[in-house]
Amino acid sequence: MCRSIYVYVLFRTKGCPVTKSQIGEQPTALTPAQTFDALYAFCAPALVRQTYLLTGRRELAREAVERAFQLAWQRWPEVAQDRDPGGWVRAMAYEYALSPWHSFRPRYRHPEPPPADPADHALLSALLKLPPSYRRTLILYDGVGLDLPETAAETEASTPATAGRLTRARAEVAALVPELADPAALHRRLLELASKEHLRAAKPPTVRTVGERRNVFWTRAAIAFTVTIISATTLTLRTAPTHYEPPIAPAQAVRGVPPAGVMGPLSREELVLRAKLHRETSSGPERLVPAAR
Repeated sequence: MCRSIYVYVLFRTKGCPVTKSQIGEQPTALTPAQTFDALYAFCAPALVRQTYLLTGRRELAREAVERAFQLAWQRWPEVAQDRDPGGWVRAMAYEYALSPWHSFRPRYRHPEPPPADPADHALLSALLKLPPSYRRTLILYDGVGLDLPETAAETEASTPATAGRLTRARAEVAALVPELADPAALHRRLLELASKEHLRAAKPPTVRTVGERRNVFWTRAAIAFTVTIISATTLTLRTAPTHYEPPIAPAQAVRGVPPAGVMGPLSREELVLRAKLHRETSSGPERLVPAAR
């Protein structure tokens, strides 16, 4: 497949624009690494700025985009055949950036310095006061430029629910920043705020290398964990008893039993009976016949 057709089809996504002047005319075959690097070069800068609007944290925005592209490289055969690879990576980056677990990390416990411009600071503060689902819907629709069905599909919500989130998000932003009540003005200010932050992502080869190392690490960790489980199971089977042995109850003192009586001297009748028994044989037919008295 020639490079011009492949790159045009692969990167025809909103937020990752490709013009004809950016696409070569020489029909050359592209390796998976080249196609990944091209997707990263076109989409990563804009995606980092969008993620910054979503989180208000510069370092977290870069980390989320890099992790999303690392995941894309691990699943590159699947992502390369997707009808919107840029949207796939954007969804992964947004999911990672909005994870509530980041609040437990020491590096993200304190807020970052706000933008220097008071107007930018007011807009970013208004965005961060929105619920995460409202903020994501507003950025996708008014910032990225997706239409309502596309925004609903990416946020995994119905179209009416997405429209309601968008309306309420615009109303809350307009209540805090009245000059942004016009959607066109809001769209323009979102683009300006994102473009003012000089955010840079890592180079594509670095992202691929880190992703491959992380993949190797987790693969080795899974293998080691599996070997540990198999070894523990084998040891248990070899050392476990083959039959049930009931436990021996500990000795306990028994109370309430009367003491055994001490045998006293024999009476005259008992002495006569004992002498008689000693004189007679212990076996024989005469013992089977009752003795006459």
